[in-house]
Amino acid sequence: MLRCIRLAEGGRGSVSPNPMVGCVIVKDGAVIGEGFHGKFGEAHAEVNAFNSAKEDVAGSDVYVNLEPCSFFGKTPPCTDLLIRKRVRKVYVGMLDPNPKVNGKGVQKLKDAGIEVEAGILEQEARRLNEAFEKFVTKKLPFVALKVAQSLDGKIALLNGKSKYITSHEALVRVHELRSQYDAVLVGAGTVRDDNPELTVRYAEGRSPVRIVLDGALSSSVDSKVFREGRSIVFYSTAVAKNSRVLRSKLQKLEKKGVETYPLRGSSKGRLSIAILMKKIAELGIASVMIEGGAEVFSQFVRSGMADKLHLFVAPKLLGRGKSLADGMELRNLSESIGIDNIAVERNGVDYLFTGYFK
Repeated sequence: MLRCIRLAEGGRGSVSPNPMVGCVIVKDGAVIGEGFHGKFGEAHAEVNAFNSAKEDVAGSDVYVNLEPCSFFGKTPPCTDLLIRKRVRKVYVGMLDPNPKVNGKGVQKLKDAGIEVEAGILEQEARRLNEAFEKFVTKKLPFVALKVAQSLDGKIALLNGKSKYITSHEALVRVHELRSQYDAVLVGAGTVRDDNPELTVRYAEGRSPVRIVLDGALSSSVDSKVFREGRSIVFYSTAVAKNSRVLRSKLQKLEKKGVETYPLRGSSKGRLSIAILMKKIAELGIASVMIEGGAEVFSQFVRSGMADKLHLFVAPKLLGRGKSLADGMELRNLSESIGIDNIAVERNGVDYLFTGYFK
């Protein structure tokens, strides 16, 4: 099952909004085939594993980290394939959280006389497909915050400058993370102060969709984030509807191929994070990494929409500046927001703390 999970990782960044799945076929104690789901719309892990098999798979045991699908989607159901191949037993990491499957695949196999054992390395299997699970059960994207800060907790100077607090090694790791999420999101302040590209350049993998949260439509149409690939701008209807200048800016953005979506918001441009997340999910985006700035970070934490935290810490002091949660004000320590299941890794001179919001 661990081999299945490692194989499944090969589809990270390419199969969303589908789950990452790996499959291993064992017969007489030897691995005779293996495969993984490599790209959305293409063959599933079980199909690729059977296609790689070195001998007849009848009577074999099949290991898969996610319950085989039991319905017709872009490809036929894998349960039918397993039954047709006359396998002996199927070992499953976790049941598919998709309501269309969720136990139906296991039952179909059992009804066909195939033994099934589920729940093997279930926690690891769930962690692998955490974004998929949230997307199919809550109809919302999985949200991670990517924060780079100094030892004294500053993510930017008072003038907004933050490029770059951490080392080149940390930057490479950030680009690896970007390639694993469907989209990255920043606020208009980050676009203005840092003019980021938000593409994947220092690591292998595809660049994510770039989303700019710009309620007041203050971003320059010439910003780097709008130069290539798919970019999206969300803005407030209350700001743009009575401004000829802003309507002209929208037309220029759309000419560049930028997708623009109005959302209900205040006259100052503040948008509802809950409404924003529902709209992003409707666009088929299953996971989002938030890259700044301080107010945007705070909005997502306050709204309860943040699931995960990637916190890079550089061994330097910045003094007065902006912090991750500047937009939050707690009255009691009991209101503090905890981070659970923390893992630590080193990137050059910096440290990356990864954990989950409680």
